[in-house]
Amino acid sequence: MTYDYIQLEKESGQPLYLQLYEQLKSAAQSGSIHPGQKLPSIRRLSEDLGLSRTTIENAYQQLCVEGYIDAQPQRGYFVLTSGGKRGVRPEEAVHPIPWQPRYNFGTDAVDSTCADLKAWRRHIREILNRPQAMVRYGEHQGELSLREALRDYSYGARGVVCSAEQVVIGAGTQPLLYILCGLMQGQVGAVAIEEPGFPQAEQVFADCGIEVLRLPGDDSGMRPEALQQSGAKVAYVTPSSREGNGSPIPLLRRQELLNWAAQTGGLLIEDDYNGELRYRARPIPAMQGMAADDRVLYLGSFSKLLLPSVRVGYMVLPQRLLPLYLARAPRYNQTASKAEQLALADYVKSGQLERQLRRLRKVYAQKSSLLMHLLQEAFGKCAQISLQETPLCVTLQFHGGPSPARLAELAETYGVRVCPGPEGKVTLGFAGIPMGDIAPGVHALQKAWNPPEFCISG
Repeated sequence: MTYDYIQLEKESGQPLYLQLYEQLKSAAQSGSIHPGQKLPSIRRLSEDLGLSRTTIENAYQQLCVEGYIDAQPQRGYFVLTSGGKRGVRPEEAVHPIPWQPRYNFGTDAVDSTCADLKAWRRHIREILNRPQAMVRYGEHQGELSLREALRDYSYGARGVVCSAEQVVIGAGTQPLLYILCGLMQGQVGAVAIEEPGFPQAEQVFADCGIEVLRLPGDDSGMRPEALQQSGAKVAYVTPSSREGNGSPIPLLRRQELLNWAAQTGGLLIEDDYNGELRYRARPIPAMQGMAADDRVLYLGSFSKLLLPSVRVGYMVLPQRLLPLYLARAPRYNQTASKAEQLALADYVKSGQLERQLRRLRKVYAQKSSLLMHLLQEAFGKCAQISLQETPLCVTLQFHGGPSPARLAELAETYGVRVCPGPEGKVTLGFAGIPMGDIAPGVHALQKAWNPPEFCISG
C-alpha cells in the first residue's frame, strides 16, 4: 500500500500522532479511504513511515474513539464510515447481491461447457512464460503475429482478402470505430444504418459528431434507393445477421449495395459479428471479398466464438484509408491486451479456433432446434417465434398481452431471465444456457406467462 496522502512534518512542533490522526481522518472524510477498507497494521505502518509503534497506536486509538475506524481482534483495523458517524462492521455490512437467475436466457454469456477454457488457459500460460514478450509495450496496430494469423483465418473462414498491414487490432468493435471516425473526420456528413439501428455503433458516431440516418429496409435489407436518396457517403451494414430479425442480406442486395459504393465513391462498413457461426446452412462469405474495388471496411470479433471476456476485435482497412491510418498509428495506444493478442495468435495458428468453430456450430444447431421446438409447443398459438441464427437467440412477439418489460418481470418471479426488446419482442439467448436447462426453463416460462390469460389469435 502507498501512503502518498500522508505527509508528516517532524519539525512543525505538532505531535506526530496528531498529524497522522488528522490526515487519516481527512482521508476517510474525503473518501480516499473507504468504509470496509483494512488499514495497515501498527507494525507495518511503523516500518513504512519510520515512526514508533506508539505514535501509530495513539493515532489509531483516537480514530477508534471518534468512530472513523474499528479494531477487530485477530483481524486488524477497518474504516467504518466517513463523516465521523459510526457505521456497521465490515462483516455486518449488507451488500446487495445481484439477482442470479435459475434459467438464464440472456445474450451476454456463453455456456461454460462450450468455452474452450482448457486450451485458452494453456496458450495464455505459454505467453506469460515468455518474459521478453511481456516486458515491452506492444505494437500500436496490434501484434504482427496476430495480424498475420487473422489475415489467413479471415480468408479461410469468411473470404476476406487483405494483407497483414491492413489489419488493425482493438479491444472490440467500439474502440475500432473510434479510430475509423478519426480517419473519416470532416470527410463524411452522415452514416446510414438500417432500421431499427445499432445503438453501440450509433453511440460512437454520435460521440464523434457524425449524424446517423436510420433508413428503411425490406425483406432483403437496407433499400438501395433510400440509401441513394439519403445523400450519405457511408453505410453501416451487418450482412451476416441484420439487426432486429437475424436474417442475412441476400447476394443480390449485397451486390446492389456494392454498386452504390462504387457509383457514389461511398464506403460500406461491414460488421460481420458472428458471421462464421451460421450452422443451419453454409455461411455466406463476407461482402469485403466480393468487392471488386476498395469500398468495404470489415469488422470481426470473437466474443461468442471464444469468450465474451476476451476483448479482441479487428478491422480490415481499405487500401485508400491505410496511408492515413499508418501516419497516425504511432499516436494511438493499443486497447487490446498484448498477452491476449499473442495467445490468440497461437490459438488461431494451431488450428484450435477452427476446431472450436466446428464444435460450436454443432452445439448451437442442437440448442436452437430444441429451444425452437419447445417454444412452438408452449407459445406457438399466441406468439410469432423467430430464430436469429448468428446472434444466437430466439425472439417471441405475442399477439396480445403484457408488454415485453412486464413479461420479463413475470419471468423473473419464476427464476428465468429473458431480455425485453423493441417492437414488442422478447429475446431468449441460448448461447449461455446449458442444454439441460432449456426444457425446464421453457416450462418455467409457461408458468410465469400463463398464455391462455392473454393469448389473442394473430
